[in-house]
Amino acid sequence: MSDTVLFVDDEKNDLNLIDGLFSDIATKILTASSAEEALHLITKEEIAVLVSDNFLPEMKGVDFLSKVREISPDTLKILMTAHKDISTAVDAINNGNAFRFIIKPWDDNTIVQAVHEAINRYKLIQALKREDETALFSLAQTIESKDPYTRGHCERVANYTLMVADALNLSEDIKKDLKFGSWLHDCGKIGVPKYILNKKGPLDVYEFDIIKNHPRWGANVARQAQLPESIIKIILYHHERYDGNGYPSGIKGHDIPLEARIVALADVFDALITDRPYRKRYSEEKAINIIRLMRDNVFDPEIVDTFLNKCLKF
Repeated sequence: MSDTVLFVDDEKNDLNLIDGLFSDIATKILTASSAEEALHLITKEEIAVLVSDNFLPEMKGVDFLSKVREISPDTLKILMTAHKDISTAVDAINNGNAFRFIIKPWDDNTIVQAVHEAINRYKLIQALKREDETALFSLAQTIESKDPYTRGHCERVANYTLMVADALNLSEDIKKDLKFGSWLHDCGKIGVPKYILNKKGPLDVYEFDIIKNHPRWGANVARQAQLPESIIKIILYHHERYDGNGYPSGIKGHDIPLEARIVALADVFDALITDRPYRKRYSEEKAINIIRLMRDNVFDPEIVDTFLNKCLKF
């Protein structure tokens, strides 16, 4: 899979700075000083990530991104913009035309991190399209590496999920979707800043709002990769609650797809018995008691009973 990054800016000094910044990184870097030159390169090369200034001589950056989307729809696009044009950049993200925006003058660490996250997302989309299990699992682990407290989380969630699926006698096709959905349930966190994922104290309202976006962001990735609808729904709905007080949609009961209800329980149980930035792990006994308290409000009672009585045998 390509990890080629194309930077577009009519300021030669900025392009020279980019060359220096990425010179020691194992990523192929291309540069263009105009939209026309960039579009020509995109027709010739597989571009994983495009980073463009919002003001180009021939057209606005957002218009340029639209043209890129027509030629290379999977390319991840990052818009560089001044403070006064943040609203334009946010609109580009909200309409799906940009992955991220960066304020100029940029912070070196910020732009390097954004480019690496975009490359990982591009690789994820390509792996999803091929249903390459090895690449999918590897990319899920890469996403986890943003948060050292969740290392191994996706594999453990898949294991718990498949235990429930076996106990419910679900079909092999459903179990395959459950495995992929478990691995990828948090793939939207690739768009969440690292400082939020690793924050040791409680999140403020703004930070929690960003976290609450990760199911939608992840579902958008899965749709872009044309994954089965059941996997998309796992990613989108794994933070919904049985009583309707979850996110992002606030649906409840059996309106939440079965696969998402199963993964939701597996996700929380594993979180309870592992260390997190904001607390130490609970014992398995304490975690089971917490899950029991969540029966019929957070989780489907039938799935809780199946998990505790048939899988953990409590």
